[in-house]
Amino acid sequence: MSNSGQQTKVTGDMHNLEEMLDRLKQRTEMGDRVSVGAMLDAVGRRSFGPVLLFAGLIPASPLSGIPGLPSTMAVIVLLVVGQMLTGHEHFWLPQWLLRRRVSRKSFCKALNFMRQPARWVDKLLYPRLCVLTTGPAVYVIAFLCGLIALSMPPLELIPFANTTTGIAISVFGLALISRDGLLVILGLVAFTGSVYLGISALAGGG
Repeated sequence: MSNSGQQTKVTGDMHNLEEMLDRLKQRTEMGDRVSVGAMLDAVGRRSFGPVLLFAGLIPASPLSGIPGLPSTMAVIVLLVVGQMLTGHEHFWLPQWLLRRRVSRKSFCKALNFMRQPARWVDKLLYPRLCVLTTGPAVYVIAFLCGLIALSMPPLELIPFANTTTGIAISVFGLALISRDGLLVILGLVAFTGSVYLGISALAGGG
């Protein structure tokens, strides 16, 4: 694959957080409930960065309180990361996962909740330290996101604990689509916090 093709696979045609929220709102307006498949179609399920950003935003939002939804996002991350690391051109996800639905009212409330922070964050984004968002660094990010995703199911035992894991994954995803290496560094900080929470949850469960 050419470098430009690899970059498209990673970043897609999205460049910031508010653009993702706009797509999610515009393309999921029908019906009383919104499926995971429709959400992924809105953001583009063929590019690694947007999928990571989406899968992180859901547990980072008030939707993290819906039982099983953070674990659903964890499965998405693990499947996509696995396919990314093994060189697949397109990402496959099972139908049972894509059919998972949430209330459109709750979904829209979560989007509105994230709107103001998204505007603030997007003003700070620009390409820098790009070596941290291209080439081998992408595979390191994928591996770290996979580790974070493994901690998400046990963290459902702690109400809203997956907010931290969601932030970590979404920061890595946003770093890739904006080519902002500073976000990778911030993502590593959030990763450390999510690992600590995961270990604490496992220790508490034991």
